[in-house]
Amino acid sequence: MKEDFLLKQLLLREQQHSLRELRIPAPGMIDFCSNDYLGLARSTAMQESVHALLQARPFMHGSTGSRLLAGNYAWIEEAESMLAAFHASPAALIYNSGYDANVGLFSCVPQKGDTIIYDQLIHASIRDGIRLSKAQAFSFLHNDIDDLQKKLKHAEGNIFVAIESVYSMDGDFALLAQISSLCESFGAHLIVDEAHATGVVGAKGEGLVQQLGISCFARVHTFGKAVGCHGAVVLGSVSLREYLINFSRSFIYTTALPHTAIAAIMASYDLFPYMNSAREHLSLLITQFQSAGLDILPSETPIQVVLTPGNETTRLLAARLQSAGLDVRAILHPTVPKGKERLRIVLHSYNTEEEVGKLVEMLK
Repeated sequence: MKEDFLLKQLLLREQQHSLRELRIPAPGMIDFCSNDYLGLARSTAMQESVHALLQARPFMHGSTGSRLLAGNYAWIEEAESMLAAFHASPAALIYNSGYDANVGLFSCVPQKGDTIIYDQLIHASIRDGIRLSKAQAFSFLHNDIDDLQKKLKHAEGNIFVAIESVYSMDGDFALLAQISSLCESFGAHLIVDEAHATGVVGAKGEGLVQQLGISCFARVHTFGKAVGCHGAVVLGSVSLREYLINFSRSFIYTTALPHTAIAAIMASYDLFPYMNSAREHLSLLITQFQSAGLDILPSETPIQVVLTPGNETTRLLAARLQSAGLDVRAILHPTVPKGKERLRIVLHSYNTEEEVGKLVEMLK
């Protein structure tokens, strides 16, 4: 069977310098690209904690089915109760990934006649969930309260406003307090993706919503970033949890996470709330990088952005840094809009001031 139609699209990507490729990091590289903000994915303490949990009770490497069939078990429900308590939520429902959680939530909750209004920089997983929804959807200019208000004035049915607490490609905070207040005045349901805030924002890494004492319809916390493992949780009311169990296709029609994955989630939540020194060191590195006099976006989070317009320009700069042992990755169009190509630099609690200094000197 001819596959010219595939090759044509791949050739076009190559000509645009935007062809994606899988790669394995060279050994010994200094990590400035992973989302392992607190180093838990590689932590000996994390490994020991997971091992202890697995030794304490029988476990299987596979859950053997979906949660509604053979795949539900006491441990996963214990984890949901723990997550709900830690995040001060009435209920919690675990999903296999942040992508699954966002697609499952947004595809089934808003109905025909409803309106979804989302920040234009919202994550692709939320956009995909919105595409599967029968509700009408509109974006608002990033963090633009006036534009959001204009969209809210024309919204119909049940209204849902979708934002990230920390934006994954720009590293800035949502104007959460103002957006929450606006949602309350319009009777809109606020949904916050806390993926890049979990573990690093708040006194115990609880996220921006809890730090500010905000009330919202639903929160999504993912575990593949600072939590250092895999999976995600949707937090909300008991009614929302029951609704998702009945209507969320990415929850219903997938094999549940196994015991080993749940042990990692529980182990991390036993560790990261008390990693205050790690968060303090991370904050120090963020200040060091932001005050270095580089042409960068303002950010108080581990995500730091150097704009380098043009795919080829960005690729070449990333390659130069990598040749110096600094694992920095290029973010290219179409992942970001044309002209907004960038180096997405991620700082970690295990990076040193000397390593950040070397990176800064190479960027000047």
